[in-house]
Amino acid sequence: MSEWFLLLLPLAAASGWWAALRGSQRSGGGGAPDPAYFRGLNYLLDDQPDKAIDVFVKLAEMDSETAEVQLALGGLFRRRGEVDRAIRIHQGLMARQDLPKALRALALQELALDYMRAGLLDRAERLFEELTQFRDQRRRALLSLIDIYQQEKDWRRCLETADRLQSFLGEPMGVAMAHYHCELAEEALRLGDDEGAAAALRDALATDAGCVRATLLQARLALDRGEADRAIHLFQRVGDQGPRFLPEILPGLLEAFRGRPPSDLLETLRALHRAHPNGALLLALADAVERIEGRPPAIRLLVEHVRGHADLAAVERLLELRELPLAAEGAEALEMLRALSRVVRHLRSHQPRYRCDHCGYVARRLHWQCPGCKHWASIHPVEASTLAERPANGSV
Repeated sequence: MSEWFLLLLPLAAASGWWAALRGSQRSGGGGAPDPAYFRGLNYLLDDQPDKAIDVFVKLAEMDSETAEVQLALGGLFRRRGEVDRAIRIHQGLMARQDLPKALRALALQELALDYMRAGLLDRAERLFEELTQFRDQRRRALLSLIDIYQQEKDWRRCLETADRLQSFLGEPMGVAMAHYHCELAEEALRLGDDEGAAAALRDALATDAGCVRATLLQARLALDRGEADRAIHLFQRVGDQGPRFLPEILPGLLEAFRGRPPSDLLETLRALHRAHPNGALLLALADAVERIEGRPPAIRLLVEHVRGHADLAAVERLLELRELPLAAEGAEALEMLRALSRVVRHLRSHQPRYRCDHCGYVARRLHWQCPGCKHWASIHPVEASTLAERPANGSV
């Protein structure tokens, strides 16, 4: 059965109620619903949604009291992409003087959603602001206003509206508000306003002490100012805030240790990996081990890791480290190893680097706001899965 069946069910129910009511009124209380209703229902059951819609539209047009049916029709037209028709229906409802307050609020909300869908954000904003005066519509109206301001990248108004939502309704908005402060910080950095950026980042962490993005930006700012020790301290703090984001610190951490003894970096990487085991950290650690202690210890480190984790990046690095010693064993063995490397590299190229915990959206780069579900801080680096040990008897 088509998905239109599910979309049209509420409309068919509303039309059926109205048709039965009108039939009862015409016959003094015992009449049947209008036959057109059954015709529309048959079209719906036969998976002919366009014909069903035409019937229900005509039913709604026959009486000015069918506000519920018209609301359902307008919402259906919007979902079909026929926004102009939806706007006309909802504007017609708003023009009625006899519309009850609750239905007027619903019509106002639907019209605001129509305007949003049409890209008329200024009109939608005015209607949603009006809707905040209705207790039952306040939460959705404020969330819709935030959505508009996010599209317009008006982060200060996002903050103001999120604060209203939090104050009026107790909605926890700390995570989103911290990212609004981070957006303001990035704007300040682009304008060369380091002090403004630093202030915005302090506000972000005051709003959400676990905001990894704010700490990463603080570390970046410290590096730009030549404050390597502070940057290293901030990068290490990320491990306590969100260990899954540790891969994001590596480029900056390596930059902060530039010009220092390699053993200092090795010690820091080992400490971080002991506290927060992570595949990306292990690769950086293996590179440091190879430079300082040689190839065999780095190989042993990677072998131990891939025994317990399905980590293609670690396997690829292990094959690279094995390539040079294997060259002495003959061209055939070397070519086999290189073929395996190509296979692993191909598999890695199709492997998502980031995934949203909320909706499952996958990406090749980090987004602080998920492009799919619009949640903030829901996308994380994908970690290698742990390999379960096979029981001795071979059972699964």
